[in-house]
This record gives sequence, C-alpha cells and structure tokens, in this order.
Amino acid sequence: MDDVIIIGGSFAGLAGALQLGRARRKVTVLDTGLPRNRFAGHSHGLLGHDHKPPLEILAEARQQLARYPTIRLVNARADSISGTIDDFSVLTGDGESLGARRLILSYGVADQMPDVPGFAESWGTSIVPCPYCDGFEVAGQHWGLVWFRPQSHIQVKLYQHWTDRLTVFADGHDIAPDIRADLARRNIPVVDGRITGIARHGHHNATVKLDTGPDVAVDILFAHPPTKPSASLHESLGLATVDTPLGIVLKVDERRETNIPGIYAAGDLATPGMPSVTTASWQGATAGISAQQSMLA
Repeated sequence: MDDVIIIGGSFAGLAGALQLGRARRKVTVLDTGLPRNRFAGHSHGLLGHDHKPPLEILAEARQQLARYPTIRLVNARADSISGTIDDFSVLTGDGESLGARRLILSYGVADQMPDVPGFAESWGTSIVPCPYCDGFEVAGQHWGLVWFRPQSHIQVKLYQHWTDRLTVFADGHDIAPDIRADLARRNIPVVDGRITGIARHGHHNATVKLDTGPDVAVDILFAHPPTKPSASLHESLGLATVDTPLGIVLKVDERRETNIPGIYAAGDLATPGMPSVTTASWQGATAGISAQQSMLA
C-alpha cells in the first residue's frame, strides 16, 4: 500500500510528490499527460523557469523525481475511488487496483470553449486567460477582451496596468448601463454583436469576426470561459464544492484538506480565479506536506 496516491501529475501533483518523496513516503502519481496549459508555448511567472515551455518544465520535473526511489509515476487514468482514511482504493483505467492511506486530487479543470470557429484552435496562443502569465510579452499592445459575465469588468480594471489599448467584445451579453458608462470613461470601446469566428495570425494576433459590423483585429485576445473539473471523482466521493463565477472548485481548508478526512486537493481543481503554475506548485507542496504530517504516529 502507498502512503499517498496523487491523481493528476502536472505542476500541483508533481510538487506534492516531491515533498512526499523527500520525506521518504511511498507515493504513486497517476497522470494522463494532458495538462491544462499544454496549448501554451511558454509558461511565465514560475521562479527559475520563467519563459520555458510548460511541457519542458514538467518533463524536467519528472526527471528530477526519478532520483527518489519511493516515487512511482504511472501513465494511467483513475476511474474510481473507494474507502476511507488509511484505506483508500483507486481503480485505474488499466484495471489495476491501488491502495493508499491518503489521496491528493490534482486532476485540474477543463476550459469550456464556446462553439465559435477558430476559438479552440487559437486557445493558448492568440486567445489566453491570464495577464500574469502572458501580459508582459504583449504589454502596450492592442488587447481584446471577450465579455463573459459581469465579473469581466474586474478584468478591464486589471488589464489597464498592462495596456491602455483595450477593446471589449460584448458577444451578445447585456452590459449594464453603469458599466458601459465606466468603460466609456476609461476610453474603452465596446463592440456589440456576437462573435462568429476567430482568425489567428502568427503567434498572438487575432481577427475577431462578428455577425454585425466589420471584423476587428487585436494583438492578443483575452477570454475567461467557464471551467469544469476534468474528472468526476469528487462527485462520487461526495466532496464539498464551491460554485464560483468561473466554475465549480473543490472546497479545502488551509492545509488543502477537503471535507473528507485524508483527501487533499490542489491546483486549478481547488482554486477559483486565474490559473497559475506558481499557485498550483505551492498548493501541491502544501498538500504533500499536510498529507505527510497527518500520518505521524
């Protein structure tokens, strides 16, 4: 039996495995090799790895974990979880049954792309969600923001720290008169009409096609589509969740433990707001340390 099974081997999961391996705990990491940021050419804001391809960072991390004999990395999907603290059972997609005293869930979330031609194909390059991840490289250029919900108004205020050239695309959403007045005060144009397509040009540039009016070209397009957990294991376990404007996330305490003893969660799966490899990494490390300390005799 493992001390800990980690489900999801991206930044959060591997950071947790590192702490557990250094504590000489026996840990298995299950991962399908499909991290959320696999579409991005570079990852930013992670100290020591700034401006490196995310898949390259993860590959290097897995190589570093190989020096710890108690860590096992398995390319497999977790299909089901049963049991309670000190006696959890995980059934993989390969039919293998694994046991562990503790669990860390770090299988992330999936972005729910709108049914707009070119949107999914441009995700991570011409269309991005996080200014902390990509804003510096396009600072001062013409940004576009796809309006998804009233909270998009907060993004407008945030983005003005990077650029004073911003266009809002209403995409059929009703924008309240007071918000429109504030956008006008900030000299931010609002383009009404629904988006019918995205044409990508080069690494960042995009042209937004509309059902009314001419196309609009921007240097980078920001969007925050809703997300959902990339697996449903938490549902069968009865884990408490929090419904946020961006989607459902797992509810955890300061130690990253869920409402079920012995089950921890880290990364985008338990983080409302903007994705960040830095946030995922420290949360994974916290979950690993917390799981380790919870097993002290």
